[in-house]
Amino acid sequence: MNTPTFRNWQSVQSEVLRRIHAREWKPGDFIPNETDLALEFGCARTTVNRALRALADSGLLDRRRKAGTRVAAQPVAKAILDIAVIRSEIEERGQNYSYRLMARQTTVPPVTVSAAMHTNADDPLLSIRALHMSDDAPYALEDRWINTSVVPAAKDETFQDVSANEWLLKHAPYTHGEIVFSATAASEEDSAIMDCPEHSALFTIDRLTWDQGAAVTKARILFGPGHQLRTAL
Repeated sequence: MNTPTFRNWQSVQSEVLRRIHAREWKPGDFIPNETDLALEFGCARTTVNRALRALADSGLLDRRRKAGTRVAAQPVAKAILDIAVIRSEIEERGQNYSYRLMARQTTVPPVTVSAAMHTNADDPLLSIRALHMSDDAPYALEDRWINTSVVPAAKDETFQDVSANEWLLKHAPYTHGEIVFSATAASEEDSAIMDCPEHSALFTIDRLTWDQGAAVTKARILFGPGHQLRTAL
């Protein structure tokens, strides 16, 4: 019998889920500790920790310091949405990623942006517009405002070689956020950039992230016609 290989936290998470669904670990049961699971799975304890944290965040596990981890007696269904690195998203599909910075400037934003980010109407923010491409075809158009009073290091970043999407995930921690999914009719400019007919329905993500009470960044990302988003329940 072949022993499964657990190379990353997602594979550990899948195995833990399998055991829960197969009732090998029933609601209310304590599961083995992280050290024992790491030994069984042949991986680092940090890998197990990441997998169990994700399942606890989804409501399937109840983790108590010193008391251990047990299967939740009454699991709470939650949709888990991680902020994706667009480059990784494309490369995981086996496609080639490329990126083009279209505009970078520090300017006073529209009133709707400053109101949403709770900044003063005349406070300048860093504006970024960039195009993410998959196999040289337009994949996502990113329009973003960055609050440089919260992320001062962004002032010195050109964003020529790395997208704001990826850079912020590495350098700007956030505590919570708001996200809205919608469809946007492609304008004449959008359709030219995204290489699609004008008025096409573009899958749209509007996202605003916060570090405690201060807004970090506000982004609108347009994806081409037919784009799908999948998440876990």
